[in-house]
Amino acid sequence: MHGEYKVPGGKLVVVDLEVEDGRIADFHLAGDFFLEPDTALDAIDAAVTGLPVEADAAAIAAAVRGALPDGAQLLGFTPESVGTAVRRALVTAPGWRDFEWEVVHEKAVSPRMNLALDEVLTARVGDGRRRPTLRLWEWDESAVVIGSFQSYRNEVDPDGAARHGFDVVRRISGGGAMMMAAGQIITYSLYVPASLVAGMTFADSYAFLDDWVLQALRSLGIEATYQPLNDIASPTGKIGGAAQKRLANGGVLHHATLSYDIDGEVMTEVLRIGREKLSDKGTTSAAKRVDPLRSQTGLPREQIIQRFIETFSRLYGAEPGRITEEEYAEAEALVAAKFATDEWLRRVP
Repeated sequence: MHGEYKVPGGKLVVVDLEVEDGRIADFHLAGDFFLEPDTALDAIDAAVTGLPVEADAAAIAAAVRGALPDGAQLLGFTPESVGTAVRRALVTAPGWRDFEWEVVHEKAVSPRMNLALDEVLTARVGDGRRRPTLRLWEWDESAVVIGSFQSYRNEVDPDGAARHGFDVVRRISGGGAMMMAAGQIITYSLYVPASLVAGMTFADSYAFLDDWVLQALRSLGIEATYQPLNDIASPTGKIGGAAQKRLANGGVLHHATLSYDIDGEVMTEVLRIGREKLSDKGTTSAAKRVDPLRSQTGLPREQIIQRFIETFSRLYGAEPGRITEEEYAEAEALVAAKFATDEWLRRVP
């Protein structure tokens, strides 16, 4: 069995192994990482050999860490990445290039329609009616998008939202509120089969699915990094954040919102951002935590989006795609039945 895992921002980890009597046998680690001393490679191989095939990524990582000699240096990879590669080998997980990808960047629709499209397109990828897809959002009005489990009254100031022209909607993924002012945000969604992230921990899958956008941002001169669990950042501040939803049919939704521009005063009047949330961030201002793309690049929003499309297409061989009329119709019906209802918006009061 063979497994590979590209560490986001790091090196490629490759494992080859056999399975005998329910245990890992003849295990060998390889890759373009750096490791000192040389003998640590043999120690890692020995530590993984003999583990039960049911061992999860954390247990494999613990075995690797426990076998490392004192003072061992791992550069470009971690014991956890070895665990992920092993799990991917055991479930024969495919890589990005094993799929045919589409990139969709279409007309502006309402925030509710964008959320409904996320659910519809994720379900269609899960049941095989659509190829895996990257979609760049466009929307025709400003909105606050709260996470699936957030309290409406705790997150949003209704008076401030109304005063500044922000609708309030709820998405199907978890995470925090996104203030999506018209022309000030870049949002994208990935609709992928669960097999692409098979063997990964939930946390690892976040970084894995956004590695391409880090490469796109670095090509624009931004020293972008991923900050667990779900932040995309630069040395001067947070750029954006990601969220996920996994459907029972095997479809995975991974979407991220990046700040292109920001009005910090409006943010504080529209969102209720408490001190507790900021207590571990080293700042008393949510606006000061964010360093938008416009100030870092000086480029128009459209040019940054085009670089995203070019980077994703180059890395994974993606082709331009479109949303069908049937998919739009299904999303419109879902807006009426779910996303536009007060029951959904206030399901967590």
